[in-house]
Amino acid sequence: MTRVAERTRKTRETEITVRLELDGTGESTIETGIGFFDHMLSALARHGMFDLEVRCAGDLHVDAHHTVEDVGIVLGAAFAEALGEKRGVARYADATVPLDEALVRAVVDLSGRPFLHFAVDTPLGQPRIGDFDAALSGEFWRAFATEARCTVHLDRIRGDNAHHIVEATFKAAARALDAATRIDPRRAEAVPSTKGVL
Repeated sequence: MTRVAERTRKTRETEITVRLELDGTGESTIETGIGFFDHMLSALARHGMFDLEVRCAGDLHVDAHHTVEDVGIVLGAAFAEALGEKRGVARYADATVPLDEALVRAVVDLSGRPFLHFAVDTPLGQPRIGDFDAALSGEFWRAFATEARCTVHLDRIRGDNAHHIVEATFKAAARALDAATRIDPRRAEAVPSTKGVL
């Protein structure tokens, strides 16, 4: 089974192309025009073992909001497409990832029901990480969870450095998504739900 999706989206604010392979090796080519965001998407691919290509031309002269949110929308839609009917997937997974003093937990359910709990506040006085507004991390995950139609809980357990906190968030989510999307050979072709559909 090949679990690959390609998505494009063009608006007056952004033009985005995403190619995602769930069963990859963690390779990525990311070009959004936002250095730290590129770094986070590369970490998502590497730690989720997803092969990921993202190209976005956005209205960065306004700010980074449209680019970050819209990439979340397109990447989430690509996840949903690549998962298909979700036959044989583990469905639930969690991961807790440290980055120095920061510790973040991610819990996911490929439920078909979009929901985001985001409790990953960054320290006051650290609103920006390079050219990235730290608050946009939540916007990305909200857009992703909505379009991927999955439940995502992200919690900062501790942390003092905004860069470490946000990076630990992406890495924890990556590991949880990797585990949730894995095919469980015991499930064969079954959809992991008593309803028979997710």
